[in-house]
Amino acid sequence: MLGLELESSRPDFWEDSARAREAMHKLSELKGQVQTWRGLESRCKSLEELVELALAEGDDSLSAEISTELEKLEWELEDLELREALSGEYEKRGAILGVHAGAGGTESQDWAEMLLRMYLRWAEKRGYQAEIIELSPGEEAGIKSALVDIAGDYAYGYLKGEHGVHRLVRLSPFDADHARHTSFALVEIIPKVESEVEVKLDPEDLKVETFRSSGPGGQHMQKTSSAVRLTHLPTGMQASCQSERSQARNKEKAMKVLMSRLLKLELEKKAEKLAQLKGERISAEWGNQIRSYVLHPYKLVKDHRTGYETANASAVLDGEIDELLKAYLKLASRS
Repeated sequence: MLGLELESSRPDFWEDSARAREAMHKLSELKGQVQTWRGLESRCKSLEELVELALAEGDDSLSAEISTELEKLEWELEDLELREALSGEYEKRGAILGVHAGAGGTESQDWAEMLLRMYLRWAEKRGYQAEIIELSPGEEAGIKSALVDIAGDYAYGYLKGEHGVHRLVRLSPFDADHARHTSFALVEIIPKVESEVEVKLDPEDLKVETFRSSGPGGQHMQKTSSAVRLTHLPTGMQASCQSERSQARNKEKAMKVLMSRLLKLELEKKAEKLAQLKGERISAEWGNQIRSYVLHPYKLVKDHRTGYETANASAVLDGEIDELLKAYLKLASRS
């Protein structure tokens, strides 16, 4: 950090504006990390003094306050240590989260909506900003698919392990016989592109289509072709957005999603090549069932990669997924 501070004070620092902005961004990040750790250190010292005071005066009334603060500090320390392990090139970034219903009609579409709510609740509890940029409603209930822009430091790092198939077992609320059903949904997690330089996109390779929005926004969105769909012709990859009234804004958001998907494709190609060199098996996306959520005949959420499980399925579906995320990240950091 000292080196960056010295560099930023040089008279010719801003001659290369792109490099200067990158250095200032890095310096800001480092200062933020130092401030966070120093703040944690200060709170630990304050808690230590409070414990000594309680022991000296025999004041049991402080025990609840001490216990609550200790739990907060332990959680924050574990979270900071986990962030230190998230040292990959893209892990500090925000994320694009996609939820797609599997085969099974209304059952899977309702399950996809339950998953979408779970991640939105998690983002809210984390203090992240989550914006739905594309949503295709189900025919009777639920959703066919949704795309969410999650803005916040380390959103991609925390969520990257959620990519894969999620399985639900429950008594169907849509079945007249109330029979047990198994539903599937696919979750995709993509790191957000921060600069157009990261992904080379030839305008000739891009197909742009406009259509009338079917989402929220009132009569204006229904009567005008404000929604935008982009197709990358060489790969067939698509991205669309209908969340804004402005066609230009929808195109801008769709472009960010498309570029993020192309970046993820490049990362997957590199990972596949590395796995082939190592002799590892490459699983098909829909064959990669990562987690089961059982609501009948018992309640259990189990991650099949880490073995972590909890009987509190209701809390998990309400966004309490941090322990599941941490279990995966700890496993990944050891491999």
